[in-house]
Amino acid sequence: MMNTINKATLAVMLAASVTFAACNQSAQKTTSTMTDSTSTQTTPKLPEASAFEKTINGKQTHLYILKNKNGVEAAVTNYGGRIVSLLVPDKDGKLTDVVLGFESVDGFINSKEPYYGATIGRYGNRIAKGKFKLDGKEYTLATNNGINTLHGGHPGFQEVVWDAKQIDSATLELSYLAKDMEGGFPGNLNVKVTYQITDDNSMKVSYSATTDKNTVVNLTNHAFFNLNGESSGTILDHLVQINADNYTPVDRTLIPTGKIDAVAGTPFDFTKPTKIGERINQENEQLKDGKGYDHNFVLSKHDISTPIATVVGDKSGIKMEIFTEEPALQFYSGNFMQSQNVMKNGKKDEFRTSFAMETQHYPDSPNQPTFPSTELKPGQTYKTQSIYKFSVVK
Repeated sequence: MMNTINKATLAVMLAASVTFAACNQSAQKTTSTMTDSTSTQTTPKLPEASAFEKTINGKQTHLYILKNKNGVEAAVTNYGGRIVSLLVPDKDGKLTDVVLGFESVDGFINSKEPYYGATIGRYGNRIAKGKFKLDGKEYTLATNNGINTLHGGHPGFQEVVWDAKQIDSATLELSYLAKDMEGGFPGNLNVKVTYQITDDNSMKVSYSATTDKNTVVNLTNHAFFNLNGESSGTILDHLVQINADNYTPVDRTLIPTGKIDAVAGTPFDFTKPTKIGERINQENEQLKDGKGYDHNFVLSKHDISTPIATVVGDKSGIKMEIFTEEPALQFYSGNFMQSQNVMKNGKKDEFRTSFAMETQHYPDSPNQPTFPSTELKPGQTYKTQSIYKFSVVK
């Protein structure tokens, strides 16, 4: 009897042991799978192209993928000429999506923030009270920023479907005809914007435009950046340097006063690398009016081969250098982000979790005779380029 019991007990113990081992192996596999899944989730991927197939105002939208030989990739949609994603390596070689965007074209259409990644025009930044005079005639624009016109008013270039032609695996050409009096601006304006990922890990943006009537033009791109990765937290610890000894102060509606003031001794002095958040909460009337940084910096003398601004992500080590042929740069510190949109990675666009660096002519130039002119005449070609070059600081 004892022998039978012992054998039976031994059999049960062996079975339990095998079952435990099998369960343990299963648990290990599950843990491994979960870890792999988590890893996959934290590695950014470009959105699905199918999510950007839609007909808007009779024109078809698409998603276009650009890449270079180093594995840097960008996704651009012809809806609004938008940079949707931009994947660049961090200090550990891990690809990081440094641009905020949505996983579908519907995300951009329904966004509470209309400018994510967009090509901006016909006039980037603000025009006071939605009015300007040209050749003695006053033009009235749509006002969409309090009493002022912002980024071309309505319809702005971020709302239209551009004609697209993928030149090669690294280059996309977008074109659009803004018709005479569209948005209140005179002249049929033929615009072309080219996005290119170059083999030195740069995003090169080239603009050109022609008109059949005297008009004003100021084109830019409104990518919202976080160099630690999309929706990875605050940008206040990013280091910023801007080669500008002066800036244009604004009134309470963020229209330039017409003055050009020195940055020295103010929170606007980024002539040396400075954290975005180091002085953003100082008692300063300009910071109060802008709810932080939302100001036009008058760039020091430069050409396209000289970086005019540098930003470094404090966690990723990703460095972005900006080169431009434009005379100014609008630095915006994400002051109006209100957690109203869910971005590609499933997180919301929280307060100051991205920044913008918009290369441009000065705001409200059509109403400010001392500012550089933004007038374009028939027979002339508006032509400018800006470059965003990425590397790492270890």
